[in-house]
Amino acid sequence: MSKAPLATRRRGLWRDLRHLLAYAVKRLLALLLTVLVGVYLTILIANMGGQVDELRLVQIRSQAAEAVRADPALQDMPPEERNALIERRVSLEVERLRLDQPFVVRSIDYLQRAMRLDLGRAEQMHSDLGSRAVYDIIVERLPATLLLFGSANLLVFFTSVFIALSLSRRYGSALDRSVIALAPTSAAPGWFYGIFLILVFAFLMPLLPAGGMVTAPPPESPWAYAASLVRHMLLPLTAMFLSSIFVSIYSWRTFFLIHSSEDYVEMARAKGLPSHLIERRYILRPTLSPIITSFLLMLIGLWSGAIILEQVFNWPGLGSLLFQAIGHRDTPVIIGAVVIFAYLLAVTVFLLDILYALLDPRVRLEGERR
Repeated sequence: MSKAPLATRRRGLWRDLRHLLAYAVKRLLALLLTVLVGVYLTILIANMGGQVDELRLVQIRSQAAEAVRADPALQDMPPEERNALIERRVSLEVERLRLDQPFVVRSIDYLQRAMRLDLGRAEQMHSDLGSRAVYDIIVERLPATLLLFGSANLLVFFTSVFIALSLSRRYGSALDRSVIALAPTSAAPGWFYGIFLILVFAFLMPLLPAGGMVTAPPPESPWAYAASLVRHMLLPLTAMFLSSIFVSIYSWRTFFLIHSSEDYVEMARAKGLPSHLIERRYILRPTLSPIITSFLLMLIGLWSGAIILEQVFNWPGLGSLLFQAIGHRDTPVIIGAVVIFAYLLAVTVFLLDILYALLDPRVRLEGERR
């Protein structure tokens, strides 16, 4: 008699796994298609539909002419030969960059290589180690962005959730009203607070560095390097924290207030259960899915970064890299940064879909029958 229920459970488990796998494959294909379209649109915009090629041709011709004129060995060359030499150099560079091919053909090739993370070489920029490979330039900057924005988002998320959970028990108190009053301060972006923090704590009271990631030259000792990194992180971390903490607390406080008035929570209170047990078992556990959703959506904001904030604090991350690449019109770096962002976004959304389907019993995977 015991084998039948066991076999039934196994069949149910395999059925759920098949449904989950089918759902995951479908979502993965949809996200890949989204990334494909987004990257191709970025290629078109970054190249201005091919108009950037005309600017690049002018730049190639100018550089070739300047190199020939600056060469002492070519000073006595007749003008006709000098012009012919310039044209040959321009032709070689145009052929190397494949600018003699139609832009549509090259855009498809850019797309194929970008999707394989074959990001090519930068035209103007290079990494701190001197590499012109776009992949090396981006990988060099990515840890700085992940460190700063990851720390800030984790701090804001966990602080706001626990404070909001506490405020939901103190509805109408002075602290609760204070948080509501301070929520509109989050309308100002992080870089706005950053400017005032730099003014106060780096100039009026020079306690912390105004920008950068570590002191120059970087300390050789790992402990000294870590201490310098923490000191440089304090101001941008505080700016990001101040720009979002109050509205985050307010939104979570409202969320927990709504769920704390559910019938099963009132029943638990009537039974005399401790408040910490009610919060953990009857409020946090049923709301785990939207909490994880909010956390992963916050990570999506992390991947996109903040160009202005990194510029204000001279933080060497992907945001400042993208700003510099736009200023230099370095199309490969622009496309490479967007491709990395797109892949990180797709991975985050994919994990969100899978976790949400696993955690929320109300989510039915396609093909599952009631």
